[in-house]
Amino acid sequence: MIDTIALVRLVEPEVESLGFALVRVAMTGGGSDPTLQVMAERPDTRQLDLSDCEKISRRLSERLDELEAAGEDPIPGGYRLEVSSPGIDRPLTRLKDYADWAGHEARITLVEPRDGRKQYSGTLQGNQSETIRLLGKDGKDYEVPFSAIASAKLLLTDKLIAATAPLSTEGADTIKTVEE
Repeated sequence: MIDTIALVRLVEPEVESLGFALVRVAMTGGGSDPTLQVMAERPDTRQLDLSDCEKISRRLSERLDELEAAGEDPIPGGYRLEVSSPGIDRPLTRLKDYADWAGHEARITLVEPRDGRKQYSGTLQGNQSETIRLLGKDGKDYEVPFSAIASAKLLLTDKLIAATAPLSTEGADTIKTVEE
């Protein structure tokens, strides 16, 4: 089993050294298609463009190759490296995400059921310390300990689309051909 916490400790300083913030590190694809998924963003825009993904991918590939050459490969066997932005309906992985995205709709899945429920959907109300607050679709207020959350993500709404619109769409209607 791959130690995801160790991978985060390895990946985060590399991503941050390039000026980006790490959003998530995950191993996906199981044994048939193992993929190291790294999500990052620019702290000022919360976006990532293709050249940003390339920079991060190159840095991580170099670091992982160094470790493999030294006999310290954190991921045994072959795998694919995938670097991306978190996207519009992004996962909420850090405590600060719940405050940053307050007012937007989210779905939270718990590790273990609480009060007979394992999933909550509604509008994020931020957090107090380590407790996430959510106004449920049923109109009730819920408080969920951050440590009890298995996964959470924003839900795609018109409000979210407006909040995540690119700062610039310059060049979005043209195709540039680059020769190498």
